[in-house]
Amino acid sequence: MNMKFLIGGLLLVGVGVSFLVVESTPPEVSTTVVTVTPVAAPIDADGELKDLGKRKIGTDWSRFLGPTGDSKSTETGIITDWGDQGLKVLWDRELGSSYGIGTVSRGRYYQFDRKDDEAFVVCLNAETGKQIWKFVYSSDYTDLYGYDPGPRCSPLIDGNRVFIYGTEGMLYCLNATTGKEEWSVDTVKKFGVIKNFFGVGSNPVIEDDLLIVMVGGSPDKDKQIPPGQLDLVSPNGTGVVAFEKATGKVKYQVIDDLASYSSLKLATIGDRRWCFAFARGGLFGFDPATGTVGFEYPWRAHTLESVNAASPVVVDDQVFISETYGPGSSLLKIEAGKHSLVWKDEEFSREKAMQAHWNTPVYVDGYVYGCSGRHTQNADLRCVEWKTGKVMWSIPRTTRCSLTYIDGHFLCQGEYGHLFLFKANPKEFEPVAGDIDEGGREGEYELPFETTYELNYPAWAAPVVSHGLLYVRGTDKVICLELIKED
Repeated sequence: MNMKFLIGGLLLVGVGVSFLVVESTPPEVSTTVVTVTPVAAPIDADGELKDLGKRKIGTDWSRFLGPTGDSKSTETGIITDWGDQGLKVLWDRELGSSYGIGTVSRGRYYQFDRKDDEAFVVCLNAETGKQIWKFVYSSDYTDLYGYDPGPRCSPLIDGNRVFIYGTEGMLYCLNATTGKEEWSVDTVKKFGVIKNFFGVGSNPVIEDDLLIVMVGGSPDKDKQIPPGQLDLVSPNGTGVVAFEKATGKVKYQVIDDLASYSSLKLATIGDRRWCFAFARGGLFGFDPATGTVGFEYPWRAHTLESVNAASPVVVDDQVFISETYGPGSSLLKIEAGKHSLVWKDEEFSREKAMQAHWNTPVYVDGYVYGCSGRHTQNADLRCVEWKTGKVMWSIPRTTRCSLTYIDGHFLCQGEYGHLFLFKANPKEFEPVAGDIDEGGREGEYELPFETTYELNYPAWAAPVVSHGLLYVRGTDKVICLELIKED
């Protein structure tokens, strides 16, 4: 397959993207809230978030990678014939600087963005795109490689609260109804985070009354280390910090490692609850209620600029991790506070099962699907057998892409704006609709010159589906499409 446009290789940035960098001497932060639709009286953040949605079938997508944190939707009845014009566009909105996609809760769409020196969250009507409120704070973050300075993380909605984690390390809790600030923490200042490569990008999670956040602070002595020399930076035991979600009070801090761009993953294995953190140095498993660490599994390439960015994938009592800079993938079995190896890629072998960059692979019926490859020109879409790591099929030069599973199919968002649908089929790649064409020979596929929705590079966020509506973004806009027709 030959691409029909010239594309150069890049180093990295994350998805759904997400990533971490913070200043050792942060600027003063000021905040402003603009409420576009005023409310008659103060609304307690512990109160109920009123449902504005008119589409009653389906589920909310209130956190990064969806309701179960694995890029899978339970909704059914999707449109599979997109025609030449594609799916119906319901609304679109211009974006500033950011990489992350929004979240949906109770008829509201929340997008975390930045313009000039202001980072902000906008709350929109999820079905019409009409703005409800906007929260703004100042941010002058720039990363070491000149990438987009805007947010990498998605807003996290929990009841009537919205949590945002900015690129510069500011952590906010907002009232979901009004946009009013409930509390905030400057994680850089409080925990001594040293500026790394790409800004904060690990999405937090909620466990009961706790907000669990990957922070990765360092001792004061490390503040003098030159920017970018991350291998000289030491951890101070704040790899992960749990906050009381109602107040921002620190409940525990755990893990002696620096932060990565991989988002935290909660799971229940047997009768035990786990939180998995794929930190800079490897995978940690700990009790999300107490912070008690169960195990540590080192997994990272040896080069300075290597990162871990894809989130862990948990199926039954097994955890899959993958990176793209060296060792590749590994599958672990977790039991009674210990771990054992099921299989792993050989680090110095050129043939690896999966080398996920920032895109989190998705498990379906004994197989894991995902994008493998560090750079645009060597990334391919593939299917891998979960229990063995055997590659079932691989489609080259599909660019770095992200997947969302729904109704027996995968929505695939390519980094140059190509959006297409294919069946979850471990025997062969089976495209159904969208921006992908058959090549000149059987079994070959290519991406067309033009994309249906004119989403511009870099389109690095995985698609979001909520109540039959599909949300996708490029670098300059987010659009809402009708994926499931409502009776």
